[in-house]
Amino acid sequence: MKKDTIDPKVYDLYDEYCHTQMTRRDFFNKASALAVVGGAGLAMAQALLPRYAEAQTISFTDERIKARYVEYDSPGGTSGKMRGYLVKPAGDGPFPAVLVIHENRGLNPYIEDVARRAAVEGFLALAPDGLAPIGGYPGNDDDGKVMQKSLDGDKLFTDMLNSARFLKGHKLSTGKLGATGFCYGGGVVNNLAVRLGADLDAGVPFYGRAPATEDVAKIQAPLMIQYAENDPRVNASREAYRKALEENQKNFVMYTYEGTRHGFHNNSTPRYNEEQAKIAWERTMSFFKKHLS
Repeated sequence: MKKDTIDPKVYDLYDEYCHTQMTRRDFFNKASALAVVGGAGLAMAQALLPRYAEAQTISFTDERIKARYVEYDSPGGTSGKMRGYLVKPAGDGPFPAVLVIHENRGLNPYIEDVARRAAVEGFLALAPDGLAPIGGYPGNDDDGKVMQKSLDGDKLFTDMLNSARFLKGHKLSTGKLGATGFCYGGGVVNNLAVRLGADLDAGVPFYGRAPATEDVAKIQAPLMIQYAENDPRVNASREAYRKALEENQKNFVMYTYEGTRHGFHNNSTPRYNEEQAKIAWERTMSFFKKHLS
């Protein structure tokens, strides 16, 4: 099913499904009950579910990279230990480093693919799995979002903060650190900029929750802040964030991508906007190359 044939009401319901405890069964039942144009709500709902195998762009066997899982300490986090997906470019390094932070369902295949994309561009990439302390990403997003919701938010953020510090200090890292993330991960990037101060060299949050306006003064890293056009939940804080950044004379650029919805960079579902995602990713890589070189 083509994305332009999916009724906007089903897209809105899918966004609710992704960001609440709504089960897949409830999502399908509610979609079936919707009065939609151009087909059946259930078929539209089924079409929106991620297809990760089809979405892979860089194979884990690609000769330009080497990928492996690593474990590291995370004091103050969920369990004191963390696990992440570390991808290095071919060669000896050291390399500038980029932390890639997942959405609200753990380290799924899409985020691993994003880490590989960053490594192909010359960055040492680490994608931490916030679910690692309770068993790791379970292989499906439905269970993943329930698991992530069960975690203490402050401890989960501490695990991401410790992941950033682990990556910055890694033997293959130049010590220059960037961070990007999507949805939940975008909000983490915004808050890492607050917490890390000068220890973060660049941040690119995608459709993430803004930090508290009173904390914006603590940000020192240059930021490229990416928004979808049709994303009222996240965009509600956009202008207040812009104003706080301007008032505190921060180095930032903010983009809103025309014709997009929340999750437009994720190429595993019809929310993906190929044209705008390509522009956003090229801007992201150029931004990191500028500030991490």
